[in-house]
Amino acid sequence: MGILALASDERVQDVVFTDSEMTVLLMDGRSITVPLAWYPRLANATSQQRNAWVKSAAGYGLHWEEINEDLSTEGLLRGQPAPKGQL
Repeated sequence: MGILALASDERVQDVVFTDSEMTVLLMDGRSITVPLAWYPRLANATSQQRNAWVKSAAGYGLHWEEINEDLSTEGLLRGQPAPKGQL
């Protein structure tokens, strides 16, 4: 295992939204920015609903109870949008 693997920590630290993007800040200092258009439930949610996220999966995921949305940092890092037809 290389030294870079030891410094990697893909757990969620914080989440920030703009009108068109979501940025997930990771514990190791990296950030992942994705278009809200990739996640229709988030794109159609109110600002209050978007900001009602909680960490899940020991910090490796995000959950929005009211809009029934779950995302993982692994999927976000892979650039994986929501499945087609998800509302």
